[in-house]
Amino acid sequence: MADGTRVASVEDVPENGSVLFTAEDPFTNEREVILVRCAAEPGVEAWVNNCTHEDQRFDRGDGAPMRDGQLICPRHGSLFDACSGHCDNGEAAGTTLPSVAVTVEDGAVFLSDDGYTYLHEGGIDDDDTPSSTSHIGL
Repeated sequence: MADGTRVASVEDVPENGSVLFTAEDPFTNEREVILVRCAAEPGVEAWVNNCTHEDQRFDRGDGAPMRDGQLICPRHGSLFDACSGHCDNGEAAGTTLPSVAVTVEDGAVFLSDDGYTYLHEGGIDDDDTPSSTSHIGL
């Protein structure tokens, strides 16, 4: 049995797109993380859901834009290798996405990074709690 929290099944991770979940980092900050397909074993990688150039999310709730095994920054078009997280072009050239360790076992993806704690599927604001308790709209 794999250590860690089950995040998704491998078949849930699209060939071109991502699965989005929220985790807590070692400093108790909520971070969005994306699972993407990768040609190298174990076939799925996890990255913090932000471009290294600017605070720009790849997956805004409907899957990260991808092309030919690369994540595309929706702001400036920098391309990040889905397997290594490295970028060699555009505004983010020379940088690498922060990785989050996952384990794939028996067709399931588990969050196995000791620095992160799984909170919920979806983005930070997708936890089904109201953003306001007021019923008055302005």
